[in-house]
Amino acid sequence: MLEIASLEHSPLIAYGIVFLAAFVITLLLIPVAQQLGQRFGVTAKLGGRHQTEGDARRVSKLGGMALFGGFAVAALAAQVLPVPRLDPNELMRFIGLMLGTLVIFIVGLLDDIFTFSSLPQYIGQSIAAACAIAFQIFIEYFNNPLTGAQTDSFPYIVTVTISYFWLVGMMNTMNFLDGLDGLAAGVTLIAGLMLFINSAFRVEPAQVSVSLLHLALIGTAAGFLLYNFYPARIFMGGGALLLGYLLGSLSIIGGAKMATILLVMGLPLLDVGWQVVNRLRHGRSPFEGDRGHLHFRLLDLGFSQRQIVLGYYAFCSLFGTLTLITTSQLFKFIALGVMMGLIVVGFVLIGRMGSAHHQADSASAGDVP
Repeated sequence: MLEIASLEHSPLIAYGIVFLAAFVITLLLIPVAQQLGQRFGVTAKLGGRHQTEGDARRVSKLGGMALFGGFAVAALAAQVLPVPRLDPNELMRFIGLMLGTLVIFIVGLLDDIFTFSSLPQYIGQSIAAACAIAFQIFIEYFNNPLTGAQTDSFPYIVTVTISYFWLVGMMNTMNFLDGLDGLAAGVTLIAGLMLFINSAFRVEPAQVSVSLLHLALIGTAAGFLLYNFYPARIFMGGGALLLGYLLGSLSIIGGAKMATILLVMGLPLLDVGWQVVNRLRHGRSPFEGDRGHLHFRLLDLGFSQRQIVLGYYAFCSLFGTLTLITTSQLFKFIALGVMMGLIVVGFVLIGRMGSAHHQADSASAGDVP
C-alpha cells in the first residue's frame, strides 16, 4: 500500500519505470531486427532518393520492429501503474491508440518487405487514423490565438475530417523526414520531450498518465537513436510511419497541444507541403518520395549528414522551447508566423543555391574535353 501511495503522490518512479522499459526493450530488439533484416534481405539499397552511406552498406530496414516493441511494452506498463488518471475515457483512447499503432506497424513492415506503391500505404494510414478517431482520439476544438479562449466544439464531421488529415499528415511528414541517419528519430525525441514537459509540469493538474505515454515514445526514440545516428547501424523503414502516427495521436490525447507540435514540427511539415505542391504541379503522386526535400537538397549542396541533422535538432528545439516559456496563445501564434517566414525564405535561398550549384556542375562538365 505504501508503494502504491508513493507512486500516486510522486510519479517520478512511474516516469523512470516507463522510460527505462521503452529504452531497454528497444535496445534489446534492435540486434534482432538487424539480424532478421540481413538474413531475409530486408535492407536498404542504393537508388533513387536513397543515396546515403547506409544505403550503400545495405543496413537493415526492420527498425520498426524495435520501435513498435519498445513503445508497446512501455505503454502497457504505463496502463497498469497506479498513477492519477483524470480522463474517464482514457482506457478507450488507449485501446484506439494501440490498435492504430498495430495497424501502421504491420503496414510499415509489409512495405519494408514488399515495397508497396503509395496507394496501399495510404489505405493503411487511413485505417490507422480511423482506429484512433473511432476511439475518440480526435480534435474537437482549438484555442483562439487572439483571445486564448476555447472555441465551441466542432460538428462531428468537421472533427473527423480535421483529425483524419492531421494524423495522415503527421505519418507522411515523418515518413518523408526519414531520409538521413538519426533525423526522424531525433526530431521525434524532441517533440516527445516537449509534449512530456507540457503535460507533466505545465498543465494544472498534471496529466501524469498521459505523460507516461509521452515518456514511452521518448524512451523508444532515445534507444533507437543510439543505433540510428550517423553512421546508422539500422534504419527504421516503415517505423517512420509509426512514429508519425504516435506523435499525431499523442498530441491530441489529454487535450490537443497543436501549437507545441506545430512549432516543433513546423520545418518538416512545411517541407512536406512544399514538396506536395511541387509534385502535383508536375503531375506526380504527392505520396511518392524524391530528393526534393530540404535535407536532401542540403546534402546535395555539400553539407554532411551530421551538420544537417544537428541543424534540424537545433531549429526544432528552439521553436519547441517557445511553447514552454509562455502560455500566451498570441505569442505562440506570432512565433509560428515568424518560423514560417524564416522557413519560406530558407527554401527560396536554398533553391537558388541549388540552381547555381547545378549550373556550375553543368559548366564544369561542359569544359571536359
